[in-house]
Amino acid sequence: MAAENPFKSILKSLEKPDGGEFGKYYSLPALNDPRVDKLPYSIKILLESAIRNCDEFQVKSKDVEKIIDWENSAPKQVEIPFKPARVLLQDFTGVPAVVDLACMRDAMNNLKGDSNKINPLVPVDLVIDHSVQVDVARSDNAVQANMELEFKRNNERFGFLKWGSNAFHNMLVVPPGSGIVHQVNLEYLGRVVFNTDGLLYPDSVVGTDSHTTMIDGLGVAGWGVGGIEAEAAMLGQPMSMVLPGVVGFKLLGKLRDGVTATDLVLTVTQMLRKHGVVGKFVEFYGEGMSELSLADRATIANMSPEYGATMGFFPVDHVTLQYLKLTGRTADTVAMIESYLRANKMFVDYSEPQIERVYSANLELKLEGVEPCVSGPKRPHDRVPLKEMKVDWHACLDNRVGFKGFAVPKESQKKVVEFSFHGTPAQLRHGDVVIAAITSCTNTSNPSVMLGAALVAKKACELGLEVKPWIKTSLAPGSGVVTKYLEKSGLQKYLNHLGFNIVGYGCTTCIGNSGDIDEAVASAITENDIVASAVLSGNRNFEGRVHPLTRANYLASPPLVVAYALAGTVDIDFETEPIGVGKDGKKIFFRDIWPSNQEVAEAVQSNVLPQMFMATYEAITKGNPMWNQLSVPSGTLYAWDPKSTYIHEPPYFKDMTMSPPGAHGVKNAYCLLNFGDSITTDHISPAGSIHKDSPAAKYLMERGVDRRDFNSYGSRRGNDEIMARGTFANIRLVNKFLKGEVGPKTIHHPTGEKVSVFDAAMKYKSEGHDTIILAGAEYGSGSSRDWAAKGPMLLGVKAVIAKSFERIHRSNLVGMGIIPLCFKAGEDAETLGLTGEERYTIDLPSTVSEIRPGQDITVVTDNGKSFVCTLRFDTEVELAYFDHGGILQYVIRNLIGAKS
Repeated sequence: MAAENPFKSILKSLEKPDGGEFGKYYSLPALNDPRVDKLPYSIKILLESAIRNCDEFQVKSKDVEKIIDWENSAPKQVEIPFKPARVLLQDFTGVPAVVDLACMRDAMNNLKGDSNKINPLVPVDLVIDHSVQVDVARSDNAVQANMELEFKRNNERFGFLKWGSNAFHNMLVVPPGSGIVHQVNLEYLGRVVFNTDGLLYPDSVVGTDSHTTMIDGLGVAGWGVGGIEAEAAMLGQPMSMVLPGVVGFKLLGKLRDGVTATDLVLTVTQMLRKHGVVGKFVEFYGEGMSELSLADRATIANMSPEYGATMGFFPVDHVTLQYLKLTGRTADTVAMIESYLRANKMFVDYSEPQIERVYSANLELKLEGVEPCVSGPKRPHDRVPLKEMKVDWHACLDNRVGFKGFAVPKESQKKVVEFSFHGTPAQLRHGDVVIAAITSCTNTSNPSVMLGAALVAKKACELGLEVKPWIKTSLAPGSGVVTKYLEKSGLQKYLNHLGFNIVGYGCTTCIGNSGDIDEAVASAITENDIVASAVLSGNRNFEGRVHPLTRANYLASPPLVVAYALAGTVDIDFETEPIGVGKDGKKIFFRDIWPSNQEVAEAVQSNVLPQMFMATYEAITKGNPMWNQLSVPSGTLYAWDPKSTYIHEPPYFKDMTMSPPGAHGVKNAYCLLNFGDSITTDHISPAGSIHKDSPAAKYLMERGVDRRDFNSYGSRRGNDEIMARGTFANIRLVNKFLKGEVGPKTIHHPTGEKVSVFDAAMKYKSEGHDTIILAGAEYGSGSSRDWAAKGPMLLGVKAVIAKSFERIHRSNLVGMGIIPLCFKAGEDAETLGLTGEERYTIDLPSTVSEIRPGQDITVVTDNGKSFVCTLRFDTEVELAYFDHGGILQYVIRNLIGAKS
């Protein structure tokens, strides 16, 4: 059991400059170990956490030694425990987390344990930002109208979260209409250094949203985890992780005039994807750092999931301290942060000579080489330089269907569709923009690109340019601060004039909450098979995510979103073709409306002020009238309503006993689905709208829910019945069994019937058959979505055999008791001649002590084939979860077993 901390001799006092002390801290220099000086800053944060939490039980001295010896131990893929300082949730992932916690309290009760042990032991912040949809756009009352609809649709979920904020200790819920979780984290929640009861330590955070990495821009170690892992971290379980390699990324010089932080992040994303950084930290350094504002750093850190890294880390320096002051952190707090980090050699002072750090690999980028660009049409790392956009678009129309192709026949590429838009004659062509959205924490947290977009709007208005009325334009800032500086600058009116009225404070279009597009436009697209486009300042553009009817989706900086809205198409060469015709009949070009870096910097300097941040975040904790009026039940156990279609008691702990079920193989399983590469968590568990013919729609209609009130899958993640039916319900699912047909169906092999995936899974279950899934590379990429693991588990999937897995998704599968297996290098279903029509037996020892992480496992089919896979339980702790039937069962049994 836990012993006293063996490192207590290095606990030192941190003196204040004017006498007295800030508190005590574990001093890394006091280790007197030369290896510590050369460690990357991001690894020092893991080291401090291991030292502070060392109890020779959850965290052992040998774990501390592994981290100190990082240079030698990281290449060996060693496992370490990590206890983050806090946990961050948003409402889509937060609702199921609170549902699980409420359900765990019931399970503790049933097993005669103390249900109050189910309480977060670290601070948990939950920001409600994923529920607002762009129902109303291009209108002065859009914010109010969308918020009323948001509350009407989500009343029950919001009430449940409000109950949770009262029933659980240590949980702050930030109400709807406040901002986007990662921007609120950056501007307000991020501590940088904690001072808890006189003990100082670095802030670190895991969040149930993959873009939690945005906080890395502030020098806080943070990354996305599955909801299941986050729940365990809240309850004091250490997270088991492989000690990561760190890629040193050196930045040199400065950005050229007219190049934005978005152009930079899309360039970095492409570079790092190409290099391969999955499962690694990326640490930025070099003299180019002094040229990068904190908001620019946060933009780069935000897109870590898109380049595949666990973190994109920027150590704390003078730029960080300036930002903390700008955002209203007190002078005393900033002094404490600087003193602590300097004392622990975790502060970068570029005025001093730099100690050479050791990195696992090195990359460098000269900032002056970055050029304006967008990414698309279907993946964030498919960067297109702006000057090549027209050529690239035509290539996409020609290419066969794929990430860079739509296979539009030559003869119909120039097709013009005539339609009537509210009595106005209108036209639509391939590549025409139907959605233009300034959205997402990636960019709306950055005043330079937001004021840049407003300056583009001003110049365009003064020249007499307009946006076509059928383009759905919207502006959804990630915090109220944006509104304050746009108002102060006097530029919001120009954005409004072009239809970029503020629609709400939340994720909106970036996560697919783009709302409907006008029926006339929708019909013109569907009836004529038009490849319509969306341009958004988001971070993801996977097919079917932004809107079901926009097949081409481009990520671009906010000023470029405005430019493309004005042009009305992505089929344009901005260098040679005019954007439009001005008021005097003169052709207006891109260069006529593009602001200089100097203009943007002056706008930022004079309009972004500390009191804006202070006023915004003072108001946040007071809630808003709609939130404050929600009436919620009291009591520490939740009173489940069996009739609710939003919040339902999940079956995870039904019939659970104190003895673990043990390890198990898979016998004679059918293959439920047979996939190629890049199946995302959006494919596995869509967050967007519920299709009218889907199993989930049928379930809702049987319970008297009107189609208008279906809401989205994301908003119904508190109901396992709907989420099980929504598993593999993405309308763009490509399953090899369907021979080229696209959609959420599969073949039930015993009968040969083509049915929905849910119906097939239920048939197999009722017949007593296990099922598995075959997949290609990067299975489970995209959002950290725990339902992408919970759903398959409820469908009866026992194993997934893939070429490779995305990091978070693999650990989520483990957390739900599903066996992840990888084909050997150079092999996959095709090379092994597997059709998926075979039956599969996976032989695993029945006692977990006989299984080793990463061992070889033989898979045998009923037609005599046999092949070897790597078992992707990567750590001993993951094997313990498997033995217990899942991570939550493991936690419950441990909490009951632990003596108070």
